[in-house]
Amino acid sequence: MSLFRRKPMHDLMHEADSDESLKRALGPGHLVMLGIGAVIGAGIFSLTGLAAATNAGPAVVVSFVLSGVACALAGLCYAEMASMIPVAGSAYTYSYATMGELLAWIIGWDLILEYAVAAVTVAIAWSGYMVSFLADFGIAMPATLTASPGTAITLADGSTVQALFNLPAVLISLAIAGLLILGIRESATANAIIVVIKVTVILVFVAVGASFVSGDNLTPFVPENSGTFGEYGWSGVLRAAGIVFFAYIGFDAVSTAAQEAKNPQRDMPIGILGSLVICTILYVAVSYVLVGMVDYRLLNVPDPIAVGIDATGIEWLQPLVKLGALMGLSSVILVSILGQSRIFYSMSRDGLLPPFMGSVHATRRTPHIALIVIGVFVAAAAAVVPLRVVGELVSIGTLFAFLLVSVGVWVLRRREPEIRRPFRTPWVPAIPILSAVACLVLMLGLPRDTWIRLAIWLLVGLTIYFGYGRRRSGLARKGAGERARVAVD
Repeated sequence: MSLFRRKPMHDLMHEADSDESLKRALGPGHLVMLGIGAVIGAGIFSLTGLAAATNAGPAVVVSFVLSGVACALAGLCYAEMASMIPVAGSAYTYSYATMGELLAWIIGWDLILEYAVAAVTVAIAWSGYMVSFLADFGIAMPATLTASPGTAITLADGSTVQALFNLPAVLISLAIAGLLILGIRESATANAIIVVIKVTVILVFVAVGASFVSGDNLTPFVPENSGTFGEYGWSGVLRAAGIVFFAYIGFDAVSTAAQEAKNPQRDMPIGILGSLVICTILYVAVSYVLVGMVDYRLLNVPDPIAVGIDATGIEWLQPLVKLGALMGLSSVILVSILGQSRIFYSMSRDGLLPPFMGSVHATRRTPHIALIVIGVFVAAAAAVVPLRVVGELVSIGTLFAFLLVSVGVWVLRRREPEIRRPFRTPWVPAIPILSAVACLVLMLGLPRDTWIRLAIWLLVGLTIYFGYGRRRSGLARKGAGERARVAVD
């Protein structure tokens, strides 16, 4: 049956060598910037405060380290796969080669949580920061066009109006999808400029805020558990690690651009591991300074960095941080839509999605139809969906993908040891096993409701697979052709 068949490694290697539909224009610097662009965003500007206030207290610093270690282990596994199979599609492609079509579909469907759904959430957050940023300069957007339908908005005079839809979220989603259609080089250059701006803002915050750190705010470093798992104590540190994992998702987006890297065997490991190291250092520095500046119990707000700046009394930092937040969120949307389009491209080429999703623009050489579909979906959802906490759902989906990639490295080492591996994960099977266990532990730290939502999401995906993809996949058609030839013979 096709759902248990793997895509042969030699087919994948042939695709990597012969498929020039996508333009190879990215060097290692571009790839590192893509990784930083995807990782430094909503997490550093919002989840830091949430995790500290409700779960870990000042020990949220340890939570970021735990998540960073789990990502580093997974990153080593990703680096081997990406250098060995430099084809667009990320964990989806790797699973197809190691564990068969059914699990590949599950991962491809699962990655929608990481990319498309995350892009919706971040677009809504971008809208809030943009409205606030414009207000600092005396520019007021109509309140009815700044939130999801039915949201009650209180005006300056105390009256209340009902929002119609979220216009800024729509505009940023469509603008970024349009930029991605223009070309990968143009998109990567814009992302690099954005990354430089937002990292500069973050470094300014750390440098200024460090002098305001107080030992009183860091004591006790691990607050006493409330009696409920996940509310402070070491269980809270674990729960917070699972939550802030959302802040790290995106480094794997580098691997979705493997088919557009100039020298993927060398550049992909640099892009994945380089961006991960830089982002981990920034997260630990920002979280330490933030909880040292402000009592962690005051940080359960959408803009904890702004609360930290308020504590310093330095007014000129406020608009600077909002600009950094806008830049950070913009690049996350860009890389999220980029990653999702490349996964759809690969799934379409394998027959699991309709052919138009794999269509490439004749001159721009970008998957323009997939980008249009994703851009419209993200814009429409961001226009009408209220901002809810979806970080846990995105995290558990991503952790599941990382777990399977880690297992896949070990499986391929045993099954096809002779394949050339430009980058080799060290200490196999220890590293893949540790990576899989670390991902599983972080998943277990998340609430039960999150597991239920993941199960429902996967059930919907399986319905689509068995209703469409299974019969139309490349492996199914290939198997049918082989059976037909046997019957004729």
